[in-house]
Amino acid sequence: MTLPALQNTSVFFRRILAQFPQDISLAFAYGSGVFRQAGTTQGQMGKNMLDFVFAVDDPITWHTMNLIENRKHYSFLKFFGPKQISSIQNDYGAGVYYNTLVPSDERLIKYGVISTDALIDDLLHWKTLYVAGRLHKPVRILLQGENGKLRAALVANLKSAVNASFLMLPESFSEEDLFLQIAGLSYSGDFRMVIGEDKSKISNIVKDNIQHFRILYNDILQECPQVVYKPQQGRLEVDKSPEGQFTQLMALPRTLQQQITRLVDPPGKNRDVEEILLQVAQDPDCGLVVQQGIYSIVKTSSITQSAKGIVTAGLMKTVSYSTKKLRKMWKGWRRKTP
Repeated sequence: MTLPALQNTSVFFRRILAQFPQDISLAFAYGSGVFRQAGTTQGQMGKNMLDFVFAVDDPITWHTMNLIENRKHYSFLKFFGPKQISSIQNDYGAGVYYNTLVPSDERLIKYGVISTDALIDDLLHWKTLYVAGRLHKPVRILLQGENGKLRAALVANLKSAVNASFLMLPESFSEEDLFLQIAGLSYSGDFRMVIGEDKSKISNIVKDNIQHFRILYNDILQECPQVVYKPQQGRLEVDKSPEGQFTQLMALPRTLQQQITRLVDPPGKNRDVEEILLQVAQDPDCGLVVQQGIYSIVKTSSITQSAKGIVTAGLMKTVSYSTKKLRKMWKGWRRKTP
């Protein structure tokens, strides 16, 4: 099963992709420059920066080639060479190296580079929920190789998003409720939602893209034994019994299970994960515990990745990028103010 995103790549996106080394296992575009968001006109969308992520099997080789082809994209770190750049990519933050505010085909783009192995790890285990969280939402797939492990991990990530959201929702809810919950997973705990992001961001993402979310999650919802899905009515009913919640908790990614264990289990008790999750499944605040676990994962990765971004982007670009974000946040606030 392939990731059911928008597979058709326009000439415009192919032209941008052709400017980079081609040893890429997965390339996708995401964000407000690719998918229209509520409150944004077509003209404004055309001015928004385009966001990309490239997964590569060998970051050192890829950065070596990219430094030859696109040296100007890099900050002062280019003087340290591809090995050091790859080390900064892999060892700090969320395992992604971003070059931002790059002019390309009369648009500004930002692109992140992540190793294929690190991406698979995040998709399966939610180690940082950074790139995995972006892939909970509709993206435009530009290139996807034949890596079977990566394809399976992409689908597993969507299933995990559904499971985690079920645990935080009531017994009966709408499709929009589910998609809002899913879209919000990777923003829970993100300090940029306090300063730097439009507070309506999550609802803006979902509101004009319900159909894209349906395409992404339809097969998973139809096949999931834990839910009754009524697509005609746009309603869902999930099993909220302790047994049902225990099944969902056991299916959560490993890092989230570990975070839940830390929250619930007193120091020194050292009970096994299954025993703790069984206790959480019977707790009326089960959803809250799951939410706190996700919060702690996202909070750490968002802070460390943003700190790394100052170095990878350079000071001037960081100030410029942050100013654009704050301006966007201000516009969103003004739209909501009567």
